Amino acid sequence: MLPDPIREDIQNTLKELAEDPGPIEGAKEIAGGDISHAVHLTTPLGSYFLKWREETPPGFFHAEAEGLKLLQATQELRVPLVLDQRSSDNGGPGWIIMEWIDPAEPDASKEDAGEALGRGLAEIHQQKAPSFGLEEDNYIGILPQPNGWMERWTDFYREQRLLPQVEAADKQDLLTPERAQLLNTLMDRLDHWLDDPSIQPSLLHGDLWGGNWMVGQKSTPWLIDPAVSFGHREMDIAMSELFGGFPPSFYESYQEMLPLDEGYKDRKPLYHLYYLLVHLNMFGESYGSHVDKICQRYVG
Repeated sequence: MLPDPIREDIQNTLKELAEDPGPIEGAKEIAGGDISHAVHLTTPLGSYFLKWREETPPGFFHAEAEGLKLLQATQELRVPLVLDQRSSDNGGPGWIIMEWIDPAEPDASKEDAGEALGRGLAEIHQQKAPSFGLEEDNYIGILPQPNGWMERWTDFYREQRLLPQVEAADKQDLLTPERAQLLNTLMDRLDHWLDDPSIQPSLLHGDLWGGNWMVGQKSTPWLIDPAVSFGHREMDIAMSELFGGFPPSFYESYQEMLPLDEGYKDRKPLYHLYYLLVHLNMFGESYGSHVDKICQRYVG
């Protein structure tokens, strides 16, 4: 059920697109969202995609909108156009409305879409910045993701990625003494694996699991739900491999465009660690053993 205040806000947004947009004809909830309600809106003007939450962290949907716009500005892959958003400064309802992506035809080739996705991601990764980070903090899932600019990748990965998740896990009593010791030792020794001058700040999607890309009409790949920053491009590839959902053509076309360094195999579990800590903090101890296994691999 779409709350009346949000329905009214959306209606006012549509009036900015057309003088008489007509009423919202349908608001069908779409299954699968863990964080927000997902709704397919139908109106006389067409279809739209709406996400909303009863309680919204400060700037939550603003951060998503800015991330989508940053990816869209590269013009390398299709990204849904954001029409409007509302983000509370101190909790309360929030929402974001964007263009509707028509699903792929039944005979659409996911291999073709994967090939285009790999090429497009390689181009996005060639968008550079002077330092690691972003102008604003944002979110990974529902959790805050700090992005303060830093010159060294090792420092950024320790201070802006691993440490906030470790501290969040500690507050939730998700750190056993052994886990805490392993994580602290690993963070102290990050230079051993990440002190590489060839690592440059690349624009990242930031949360590239299989549910955050879609195949649209004509086997066109779309990127959704980013957690953008400028970081080591291997982060996106590592996340794509953590839970699967990408065809071989994605990796083949990416490698043709922008080959991965041989050191990626050694760093990949280290980059998995960030995303597993996020899942530990969001979903609980079921991810704890995966965190422990990676720590033991490097410093056990």
